[in-house]
Amino acid sequence: MEYFKKTYHPPGTAPGTLTQTREVSAEALAIRLIDYSATDFLEKELATIEECKAYLDKVSNTWIHLQGPADVDTIKNVGDIFGLHSLALEDIINTGQRPKVEEYDEQLFVILSMPYLNNRKAHVEQVSIFLGENYIISFCDGDIDPFDPLRQRLRKHNARIRQQPADYLFYCIFDLVVDQGYPVLESFGEDIETIEGEILSFASDKTMLAQSHEIRRELLLLRRSLWPQRELINNLLHGELGLISDNTRVYLRDCYDHSTQIIELIENYREMATSLIELYLSSANHRLGDIMKVLTIIATIFIPLTFVVGVYGMNFSHPSSPWSMPELRWYYGYPISWGIMIAIVIAMVIYFKRKNWF
Repeated sequence: MEYFKKTYHPPGTAPGTLTQTREVSAEALAIRLIDYSATDFLEKELATIEECKAYLDKVSNTWIHLQGPADVDTIKNVGDIFGLHSLALEDIINTGQRPKVEEYDEQLFVILSMPYLNNRKAHVEQVSIFLGENYIISFCDGDIDPFDPLRQRLRKHNARIRQQPADYLFYCIFDLVVDQGYPVLESFGEDIETIEGEILSFASDKTMLAQSHEIRRELLLLRRSLWPQRELINNLLHGELGLISDNTRVYLRDCYDHSTQIIELIENYREMATSLIELYLSSANHRLGDIMKVLTIIATIFIPLTFVVGVYGMNFSHPSSPWSMPELRWYYGYPISWGIMIAIVIAMVIYFKRKNWF
């Protein structure tokens, strides 16, 4: 799983300083604006962030979404236009922040961790959201825009989301980010079932153990990213935040339930991954025991044969000694010895079979 890496300023930098910590391309940034009300709807892609100024004084709700890595100048311009706090802007530049909620004057600032799948690989990206009286500004560094389902709902004239204030859209964004964890965990579940089936069918190899360890490690990292998110929702539910209405808090309870379910699924899959490791080791020991049993049976069968061959291999044959081996001069001595050894083998195989040793 690929996670965002924590970026930071050099120690001693003044709080709220915006410093470019990575290379970004202007072409990689997409700015989308949706202005809507119960009766009107406008959707457009902006060339520059300055175009947002025309929507500052509107009574309708405005959602501005910046998809992709943004440079310092763009972040500064957004902050200047909407009066965003410099500490919040610093957290947007320095990705890899812990999920949290901050209240600045008439704005609410939230950082979320969003898991998602890309080519069956799990990733986690930082999503930053500003909530104002009638606007929302969201930032996402990832290459894939996850918010198309929300835009489709906003395009529908009679949709509930069009009838609600901006904090309801805030909840919808929050809910979508949280629910992104379900397909990611479903992918983990499929991988665990596949590995378990291969182990039980004795078709596994050493890579199964490595994959089980990797799944367990990734689930641990995912838990560390998403665990604070549940506490964040709890703070939104019980905190005295004026921008969140009581009606929206009702929906946030459902979001809290989803977050709790995802955390529980992560814990369950972690336990299953640990069980896979134990199952693999048990299976390996079982196969080793089967191999040792076969080798032991073969060695046990050859013990009496080795004794017979060893005795008659001494070749004590002297005419004047009464202790010489008379069998050495028998006409049918050789085929008789073979018959004895074959009879011993057959008798031992029958005995082992009746004991269910193989």
